[in-house]
Amino acid sequence: METAGKRTALVAVDLGAQSCRVSLLRWKQGQPQIQVIHRFPNAPIATQEGLRWDISRIFEGVKDGLRICAEAAPEGITSVGVDGWAVDYVRLDENGEAIADPFSYRDERTQGAEKKVHEIIPPSRLYSLTGIQLLGLNTLYQLYADKLAGGNSGLAWLNLPEYVTYRLGGQRVAEYTNATHTQLVRLGTQEWCEEIFQGIGLSLSAAPKIVPTGSIVGTISEDLSNLPALRNTKLIVPACHDTASAIAAIPASGGDWGFISSGTWSLVGTVLTAPCASDEARGMNFTNLGGVGRSVCFLKNVNGMWLLRECMDEWEERGTPVMLPELLQECEALPAPGFLIDVDDPPLTLPGDMLGKINGQLRRVGHPPFSGEKRDIPLIANMIFHSMAQRYAQVLGSIAAITGKNLKRLFIVGGGSKNSLLNRLTAERTGLEVLLGSPESTTLGNFAIQMTVLQGSWNETTGADASAVGRWAEEFAEPTFEEEWKRQTV
Repeated sequence: METAGKRTALVAVDLGAQSCRVSLLRWKQGQPQIQVIHRFPNAPIATQEGLRWDISRIFEGVKDGLRICAEAAPEGITSVGVDGWAVDYVRLDENGEAIADPFSYRDERTQGAEKKVHEIIPPSRLYSLTGIQLLGLNTLYQLYADKLAGGNSGLAWLNLPEYVTYRLGGQRVAEYTNATHTQLVRLGTQEWCEEIFQGIGLSLSAAPKIVPTGSIVGTISEDLSNLPALRNTKLIVPACHDTASAIAAIPASGGDWGFISSGTWSLVGTVLTAPCASDEARGMNFTNLGGVGRSVCFLKNVNGMWLLRECMDEWEERGTPVMLPELLQECEALPAPGFLIDVDDPPLTLPGDMLGKINGQLRRVGHPPFSGEKRDIPLIANMIFHSMAQRYAQVLGSIAAITGKNLKRLFIVGGGSKNSLLNRLTAERTGLEVLLGSPESTTLGNFAIQMTVLQGSWNETTGADASAVGRWAEEFAEPTFEEEWKRQTV
């Protein structure tokens, strides 16, 4: 990592369902400095064929960010790592080109596919095979939806972060943490589950090879490699599942802590050394996702800030735009609502008419619905925040009961960590000490994994060493990182 006596730079790309970021790590006077170089919006697009991601636009946005990084880092860029949201994928033709824009996990096509899969392989068997929660958005059901629609199951596919890495010049691989999220990896292994592939008639040869976290999978090629800073730049797959990268950046030891990776989704869980696929875990639909160093992120998806974002979009369409800081201030002055909603009610996970769906849930339990008037906006938002905090408390209580852990601390990372009201409500309802991490924790974890690999703390079985990743994550945080976490304790 030395060029003319200087440490060279690193780049972390974080693909988000609402915003994508390209960040640059440089060394100044021996100290790491991280800057978000390029940020561009992202959202699924409604087409006649369904809800899709504009993958060309995403890839071009990443390339734009890399060009800016190359200009900003004349000392050279040693490596690039791409992480992002899980489950969605790109199908490739025989030339390795995308055959179409990929479907969004929020497309409704998987509802029928999920039922069909369960008729072939019972949910209890699926869980015992994979330890993964049953969610219609999982790659398993999406691939089967392709088959039901008459698609060619033999066409190769890649999850989105690995697809971007592949397009930059990398090999066609599935990184371990992201692969587990497909619901197609055999529990406790780093191998695809042949029983599932054979049972529902999916092509195992279409699936990419699974590689350990932190694998070097090639170098940047084609036009970008003509830029001096990007010549011979390594492509490293970090924890390609963004949540796994974010959790790797949490500076905690011991077994008394849980986490919430707060964003579009809230992933609520704890870290285990081995999978937990007990009857209790299955009954509560907990998942065992791969973590750095072959650890297990034992968690549950909770509907996150997506709920409020959908409502805010509707309010804007109706001519009443809402700014989140002002809305939070209004909610701070309100008492606890008289009724809480089930934030994980399946209709609330799908796009469109969110206010109508919330009112539908209220009517079903005999509670008066909200009007469409402006005065109800803070009341709705307040109810959403309190409902989310209550759901967090329920999930964390279940985690403690299932795993036997005595949870005392709760680390909140990701963009949602900036929501002071939700953090306070979470502390009140969980009774845990709440500590706030960086909104860019995923990026910190991504960089930490890259550095761990470049310094040689990696092997072909477990991938990047989790302890080394944790040490680098602490070094890459703000200089006042420890003080900030203490100061922000709720």
